[in-house]
Amino acid sequence: MDDALLGARLLLLLAAANVAPILGKRLLGARAAWPVDGGLRFLDGRPLLGPSKTWRGLLLGTAAGALLAPLLGFTWAVGAMAGLLSLAGDMLASFTKRRLGVPSSGQAFGLDQVPEALLPLLVLRETLDLSWPVLAGVTLAFLLLETPAARLSYRLGLRDRPY
Repeated sequence: MDDALLGARLLLLLAAANVAPILGKRLLGARAAWPVDGGLRFLDGRPLLGPSKTWRGLLLGTAAGALLAPLLGFTWAVGAMAGLLSLAGDMLASFTKRRLGVPSSGQAFGLDQVPEALLPLLVLRETLDLSWPVLAGVTLAFLLLETPAARLSYRLGLRDRPY
């Protein structure tokens, strides 16, 4: 049960970090939505990341992790690191999707979910004394729950797309 509770707490932390940029976009519109890549293009001529990866989202996701972490039994620093690394995983996925020709905000099941969960868990594995089954379970749960959660948030008017 202890591992299941730890997994659930980590899943909530990762979810908060990933929802914060979406809520920020809904509340702030285009304000302070500066692209992380500055509009740069890679050697293939495609955007480095794309316009939906913003400094505002990175800041909000990191802050959400830091603010929620103490309520879940983690330090604010662990929460901030989890938020930052989850969004870094999201940016890594965006970089990869651009190389594969998937447009900005385009869907790629697995690639859209796994790096966001796996990167922070791998980096924080020793700090949080995470077992491999917990790490794998949280990553799998994030993979399976993100798509229905995205569809629900679309129906609620929080997202522009149902994925």
